[in-house]
Amino acid sequence: MADAAVEFLLENLKQLLLYNANLILDVKAQVELLYNDLTLFKAFLKDSTEKRSKHETLKELVKHIRNVVYEAEDAIDTFVAHAAVHKARKQIGKAFHFIDYSAKLRAVAQEIQLIRTRVKDIYENKKFGFEALHIGGGSDRPTKEKKPPIVEEDNVVGFEDEAVKVVNLLSGGSDDLEVISIVGMPGLGKTTLAKMVYRDPNIEYQFYKRAWVYVSQDYSRKEVFLNILSNFVQLTDDMHKMNDENLAKELSKQLEKSKYLVVMDDVWTEEAWNDLKIAFPKNNNKGSRILITSRIKKVAKHANPIAEPHNLRFLTPDESWRLLQRKALGSENCPEELVKDGRHIANECRGLPLAIVVIGGVLLEKGTDWWEKVASSVDAYIAMDEARRMDSFIALSYNHLPYHLKACFIYLGMFPEDFEIPVWKLVRLWIAEGFIQQKEGMSLEDIAEEYLEDLVNRNLVMVGQFRSNGKLKTCRIHDMLREFCKKEAAEENFFQEIRRFDQGTYASSNPASEKYRRLSIHSRVLNYISSRPNGPQVRSFLCFSSEETILPAEHISSIPAAFKLLRVLDGRSINYTRFPTDLTQLVHLRYIVLSCNFKIVPAAVSSLWNIQTLVVETASRTLEIKADIWKMIQLRHVKTNASTTLPRPLSKSRKSKDEVLMIGNLQTLSTISPESCTEDVFARAPNLKVLGIRGQLAKLLENKNGSMLFDGLGKLSHLENLKLVNDVFPRPPSEGRLTSLPQRYKFPTKLKKLTLSDTLLDWKEMSTLGMLENLEILKLKDNAFKGNWWKPDDGGFRSLKILHIGRTDLVTWHASAHHFPRLRNLFLKHCTHLESLPLGFAEVSSLQLVDLYCTTSSAATSARTIKQKKEEMLGRQITILKLSIYPPDH
Repeated sequence: MADAAVEFLLENLKQLLLYNANLILDVKAQVELLYNDLTLFKAFLKDSTEKRSKHETLKELVKHIRNVVYEAEDAIDTFVAHAAVHKARKQIGKAFHFIDYSAKLRAVAQEIQLIRTRVKDIYENKKFGFEALHIGGGSDRPTKEKKPPIVEEDNVVGFEDEAVKVVNLLSGGSDDLEVISIVGMPGLGKTTLAKMVYRDPNIEYQFYKRAWVYVSQDYSRKEVFLNILSNFVQLTDDMHKMNDENLAKELSKQLEKSKYLVVMDDVWTEEAWNDLKIAFPKNNNKGSRILITSRIKKVAKHANPIAEPHNLRFLTPDESWRLLQRKALGSENCPEELVKDGRHIANECRGLPLAIVVIGGVLLEKGTDWWEKVASSVDAYIAMDEARRMDSFIALSYNHLPYHLKACFIYLGMFPEDFEIPVWKLVRLWIAEGFIQQKEGMSLEDIAEEYLEDLVNRNLVMVGQFRSNGKLKTCRIHDMLREFCKKEAAEENFFQEIRRFDQGTYASSNPASEKYRRLSIHSRVLNYISSRPNGPQVRSFLCFSSEETILPAEHISSIPAAFKLLRVLDGRSINYTRFPTDLTQLVHLRYIVLSCNFKIVPAAVSSLWNIQTLVVETASRTLEIKADIWKMIQLRHVKTNASTTLPRPLSKSRKSKDEVLMIGNLQTLSTISPESCTEDVFARAPNLKVLGIRGQLAKLLENKNGSMLFDGLGKLSHLENLKLVNDVFPRPPSEGRLTSLPQRYKFPTKLKKLTLSDTLLDWKEMSTLGMLENLEILKLKDNAFKGNWWKPDDGGFRSLKILHIGRTDLVTWHASAHHFPRLRNLFLKHCTHLESLPLGFAEVSSLQLVDLYCTTSSAATSARTIKQKKEEMLGRQITILKLSIYPPDH
C-alpha cells in the first residue's frame, strides 16, 4: 500500500530526526530534504485513493511512488541498523571498521540523492499525470459520528424459517448420534444460520454441553480437539502435550457423559470428517448431535449418507431489500427518494447475503447521488458469474474505503482462514505497522479501535466476541473477503502467506518472495526457518502455526540473521530455549512476542529503542527484565505471564531528557512483582491504564514507616484495570492469605475493572470495594474471598455492572436491589457451598444474565425463582432475564 508506506516513512523519518539524529548526523541534511520531498506525495495519494481503480495512469503512478518509497525506506533502515551496530562497538572496533563504515555512509548518501532525483522526476514528469488529480472529487469525507458496531446477529433477515427447520432437525430424530449439515455456496449465510441455531433458547436448553469450532481448509487436528475440549474443561499443560489420538480419547471421554452439540463450521473435505469423527462417541444414547456447515454437498452426504443435508436458499427480493436497508440505514425506514435505486441494487445482489451486506457498507450514511452511482455501478456485474460478481462487490466496497482504512483492511488477510483475531493484538500490530496516525486528544489504541469499528459497520469485518466492558474482544473476516485481501496484497508485495512449507516446491513457485514486506507463516515454521530464508525487505514476521516449535540451538539466530529490518516479530508458537542475542540488533522492532524458557530479559534489549509492545511468555514463574526499559521512549505495553521484576529507574537527579519523554507512553504493565511497585516506577508511568501484579501481595501491603508500596497505585490517575494475583508458590495459598485491603482512598480513582485471585480475604473487606465509585467489573477468581457469610453494605457498588465469583466456601449471601443497583451480569463458578442467590436480585431492573456453573441445586432453584419473580414484576417492560445453569437438571 503506497499510502501506508508514505505515511509510515514520513513518521519514521520524523522520529529519527527528533530522537536518534546522532545515528544519521553525516546524512541528516539529505534525510531532511527527502522528508520534504516525500511530503508532496502524501497529499496526492490521499486525494487519488478512489480514482486509481478507474485510471490506469494513476495506478501506474501509484506503483512508481510505492517503489521509490520502499527504496528510500530500505536505504535509510539499512543504514540506521549499521549505524546502531557501529555505535555499540568499542573504540577499537570503531577504528577497525572505520573504512567499511565510511563506505556505507557514502553509499547511503548517494542512494538518498538518487531517490530524491527519482521523486523529482515522478513529480515533474507529465506522462505520469499529476494533472490526473483533477479527474473528479477526492476521497476526503467528514468524519462520521462514532457509533457502536452493528452486530450481524442483530440484523439477520430471511433466516427465521430456515432456523426453525434446522432446530427441528437437531431436536428430533433418534437417541443415537446424528450429523446434520447446512450446505450452500460461499456468502450465502451458512455460519450466520448456524449461529442463530446455536443461540436458540430451545437448543441452549436441550444441549447445555455445546461447542463451536472453525475447521476450514487448513486445520490442525490437535487444535480442533483442544478447541472443542476447552468448552467443557479447563485445559491443562498435560492436555496441550497430548498427541492427536490421546486428545481424541480425552474428548470422547468428556462427551460420552452427557448430551452434546458440536458445531463444525466450514468443513471442506470428506477426509477432514474422517479425521475428526473419532472423537465423537456414537453410542451415548442421549440424542447428541453434530452440526456441520460446508460449501460442498458431497462432504455433507459423506458425514451422513442417510439424511439429506439442509440446502440453504437464496434470499427473496423482499428479504434482500429488507437486509440492505438494515445494513445501509440501520432500520427498514428507507426515504422515498432512495427506494428505487435501493431495490435495484438489492435485486442485483441475486439473493446473496454477503453481497448485500458488503454493498450496504458502501451505502452507509450516503445521499441520493451516491445511491444512484452505486446502482449504475452494479449494472456492470449483470453478466458475471456468481464468484466474479461477488469479487466485484467487494472491490467496489474496497475502492470506496477512506484513505486510512485500506491498509488496515488488507492486513486482515494475513490471519489464517476462519481465525478468531484477538483485537488487543490486531490494534497493536496496526500501530506497529504505522497504519494509525495520531489525532489530537486520542491515544493510538483508541484510534485503532475506532478504525476497526468502522470496518465492522461497513460489514467488512465480523464481530467474534465482546469484552465484559462492551468493547470488541475478537473479530473475523469472511473467507471471500480474505481471498480478496490476499489478491490485493500480492499486487502490492504487501504480504506473502506461507502454508505447509516444503523447501523443494517453495523456491520455484515463489521467485519473488524476497520482495515481500511481510511474511505470514501458517504451519511448518521450523521447515521454513531451516531453509535459510533471506528477506532483505521483510518488515514483519508473523507465525500462526498451531504446533509449538522448540527452536534448535543452531537456529536460535536464524530469524534476526535473515530479516535484519524487522518491525514486527510475532513468534508465539516458536519456543526459544535461550535468549537470541542477535535479536538486539533489530533496532527497528516495534512489536515483539517471545515464547521461551529463560528467566532473564538481558540488558542489551535496551538498544531496541523503537519497541512499543513487548510480550514475553515464559515457562518460568518469575522473570527479570534487566533491560533499562525507562530509556525505551516508545514503549507502550509490557505483557508477561510471569511475576516480573523491573529494573530500578535512575534517581530524579540523574534522569536524562529521554527518560522524561518516556513518561507519557507506558500504558500496560502486566504482570509485575510486588517488589517492583515502587514510587519511582509509578512516577515514570503515570499514564498506566492496565496494571497486573503477581507474587506475594502481602509485601504490597506491608506498613513501613507509615506507608506501603500500594500507596503508589493511588497516584495512577489513569489506571482503569487492576489485576492482583496472590502467588506464594511453593507454599499453599492459605499461608499467604491477606488480612485486609488498603483503605478506599489508596485505590486509583478511575478504576473500572478489578480482578482478585487467591487472596483469601474476609467478606467484610468487600465494603472497601463497594465504595470504589467507578468500579464496573469485579472478578473474584478462585479463592479471592473466604468465609461462609456475606452481606454487602448499603449504598455500595453504585456502578458495578459485572460480578464474577469463582471458587469459594460462601454459604449465605444476603443482598437486595439497592446493594447492586446497576448489576447486569452475574457469573458464579464452583460455588459449591452456596445455599441460594439473594432473592432481592429479582428487583434489580438492569439484571440481564445469571450464569451458574457447578453450583448447588438449591442455588439453581433460587435463580429460577428470581427469573420467575422478575418476569411477574416487570412483564414485558424490560429484557427478560437470561438464565444459564450447568449441569442442567437430569
